[in-house]
Amino acid sequence: MHKQLLLLTGFLLTLMYSCNAQTEFNGSFEKIDLKTNRPVGWTFGFGQAMEKAYPPKLDSVIKKEGKYSVLLEKKEAGSEYGVIGYTIAKKFKGSTIDLVGSMKTENVANGYAGLWMRLDGEDGSIIKIDNMEKQGIRGTNDWKQYHIRLAYGDEVKSIAIGGLLAGDGKVWFDDLQVYIDEKKIETLSPKTLTLAEKDNEFSKGSAIQPFVPTKQQVSNIAVAAQFWGFLKYHHPAIAKGDYNWDAELFRFLPSVIAANNNAALSTALEKQLDKLPQVEACTSCNNNNQASTSKPNYGELLTGKILSPSLTKKIGFILKNANIKESYYIAMNEGVGHPKFQNEMAYASMKYPDAGYRILSLYRYWNMINYFFPYKNQIDEDWNKVLYDFVPQFIAAENELAYNLVALKLIAKISDTHANLWNSNGVLDKYKGINTAPFKAKFIENKLIVSGFYVDTLDVKNKVKVGDEILTINGKKVEDLVKQFLPITAASNYDTQLRDLPNTFLLRTNSASMTLGFKNEKGTFNFDVPMISVRFSYKNIDYTKATGYHLLNDKIGYVYPGKYKNADLPAIKKLFENTKGIVVDMRCYPSEFMPFTFGEYIKQDKTPFVKFTTGSVAHPGTFVMGENLMNGGNKDAYKGKIIVIVNAESQSQAEYTTMAFQSSPNVKVVGSQTAGADGNVSTIILPGGISSWISGIGVFYPDGKPTQRVGVKIDYPIKPTVKGITEGRDELLEKAVSLLEKGW
Repeated sequence: MHKQLLLLTGFLLTLMYSCNAQTEFNGSFEKIDLKTNRPVGWTFGFGQAMEKAYPPKLDSVIKKEGKYSVLLEKKEAGSEYGVIGYTIAKKFKGSTIDLVGSMKTENVANGYAGLWMRLDGEDGSIIKIDNMEKQGIRGTNDWKQYHIRLAYGDEVKSIAIGGLLAGDGKVWFDDLQVYIDEKKIETLSPKTLTLAEKDNEFSKGSAIQPFVPTKQQVSNIAVAAQFWGFLKYHHPAIAKGDYNWDAELFRFLPSVIAANNNAALSTALEKQLDKLPQVEACTSCNNNNQASTSKPNYGELLTGKILSPSLTKKIGFILKNANIKESYYIAMNEGVGHPKFQNEMAYASMKYPDAGYRILSLYRYWNMINYFFPYKNQIDEDWNKVLYDFVPQFIAAENELAYNLVALKLIAKISDTHANLWNSNGVLDKYKGINTAPFKAKFIENKLIVSGFYVDTLDVKNKVKVGDEILTINGKKVEDLVKQFLPITAASNYDTQLRDLPNTFLLRTNSASMTLGFKNEKGTFNFDVPMISVRFSYKNIDYTKATGYHLLNDKIGYVYPGKYKNADLPAIKKLFENTKGIVVDMRCYPSEFMPFTFGEYIKQDKTPFVKFTTGSVAHPGTFVMGENLMNGGNKDAYKGKIIVIVNAESQSQAEYTTMAFQSSPNVKVVGSQTAGADGNVSTIILPGGISSWISGIGVFYPDGKPTQRVGVKIDYPIKPTVKGITEGRDELLEKAVSLLEKGW
């Protein structure tokens, strides 16, 4: 059944992208195509094998209402499921979408029957899907109405719905209805497509052929990236959605590549600019009186060193007179204010984008970071230099893996632990390896040390012990492998890179075994370690705390936020009533939001603990610092002392929660540098359907000191030692308990 559901979901993810747009919804199956004798607009099955195994047919005898229902029946082997589907390739305004339909089943077994609904974004990228896996219908049931509801939004470009049968038996479908905000879809007028959405000239490819760029071409393409991104976020006509700015790139990029000097480049870019409507003078547009934490970067656009005086003047005029309050391509999320990169085509069908689309990928990411990453001033390298460096690398990417790796290398340049290549269509997973070692390893005292076991595989524990150092991996020194993989290990700081390297690259393989060289007190030895599937490492039982709270002794309580629930707070208060101190072990990701719940319990005075910076649609590249956020103020708060333990595992919400707690004078922090990645995340979609995140808002202490890359403030720095882990001790917890027992 598990395999069956995976196959079924995979089918639903790819079904019917080629269907024509529908102006009506034939959910009752009453409109019949006389040539095919099938309901108009409906797709039956996916290939001959499926349709033969599960032949859909109109049934005029068994029906809920009207003249017809559609029957799916398992007839023979050849497929594990059958599907019918219908696509409504229209955009609507609304916040919820419902699929309601009637089903009747007979002897459904070894699977289930159900409805399904999928919402697609740009270029067929999947936004949401529900195939009734959790409420699937089994056995024999008379006609009954069933229901699926999904959140709906402006990003939805197409709606796909239908019915399915997995396993044996029969199912009849009838009277399917779609509602948006509880209104029948037939009664709604589709949203008018913007001019940008109507421009599909380059939807199948850019027509840019691979080439090895000269030094002049690298400069041309880099400056054109700055020009393209500046106009995308500053020109009112583009902000209105009047231009598919991806497509416009492919219209002027050939002349950029062909330019043999800066004068020719200026001519090509100015010709493109002159195609756009003239920006009107605006006397109030440049009145931005709010102080920014960083200055916008316009690269070579206004320096006068590369572009002609004429073009430079026109760009400067746009900068001063851009009157943009809302933009087709960028918005700030309500409430928090992190950027929302919208209407960005995923081009998901291009698993290996052509040379032009690879250049577009660089352009898109570089400009998003340039104008809307709140920590751009903390990037180690000059962001303009990064652009020049990556132009030839993106062009040279020779296959899908190379493209994913160069994208990951670029992402790693911004040093943000939130920023990784989170969706690479499985390409990076295959590159890293589907198997991993059966034990956990950490860098301790700059050595890769075995720290625990996931499972005992073929007597591994008799040969490898906790505390053993790993010297070599398949004959290569660990320190050399660290240098090799650091450029594609995306993280805010070195400690967090070391946190991720063992499980991400070093101990991953596609082979059944890995030859490791070990060192311990007895000497050195090699061992062909049998690997386990990487999915077993996710079931990290040895490292999971049994509960979210307990007593360490009669005077000290312990809270593990990874298991803590706000509903536990009354029981925690009672259990800890007579204690003198509490350890909060923040070496995890909190399961619930704690700053204003547990924070109120331990914090007597109401004081500030954080403030944020947010970007701007009207003034791209500027970030304004907000007011301090406060918590606490509970006069009946816990009277004892609190120690928060942190390390590189403490990331994002864990760091934010630590900041909320340590703003109280009865709280101290013990441990080592945290992951240095805080703030609500924003999603970035790149060509090829790959995606990444960034920390979308700046998070700072009330005194203005950053947390990004740096991590939280630590009162008592301490790291584990090889000796301590060999002896099975948790030295950070020991330090916390010792401090509490001494009253600091």
